[in-house]
Amino acid sequence: MGNTALWVRVIAHHRTVRQVTQPCERDDPASALSEACHALDLANPMWLDKNRREWAEFGQTRFLPDAFMEHVAFDRIEIEFIDPDARKKRSQDPRNA
Repeated sequence: MGNTALWVRVIAHHRTVRQVTQPCERDDPASALSEACHALDLANPMWLDKNRREWAEFGQTRFLPDAFMEHVAFDRIEIEFIDPDARKKRSQDPRNA
C-alpha cells in the first residue's frame, strides 16, 4: 500500500491552525497519530469508542479537548485517512449522470 497517509488538522476558532500528514496504514491509525502528535508537539488523545467507530466506518474522526489528559489550546483535532489509489464511489442516482 503506497502513499497512504493520515492527515491531521488542528482546528481552533473554525480554522486550521496546524496540519501534518504522516504515512499510515488503514488498520493502524494510532501509530501514525502518535507520530503526527509528536511532530506537532501535542499530547496523544485517547481513542474513545466513538473514535473507533467513526474510523472503522468513515476513515476519519475528530478528537475534542476531553480526549486529552492535559489542557489543550484548540477546539479539536481532525484526522482523515488519505488513499490516493482509492476510487471514489459514484452515486447510482440517475440525476447525477
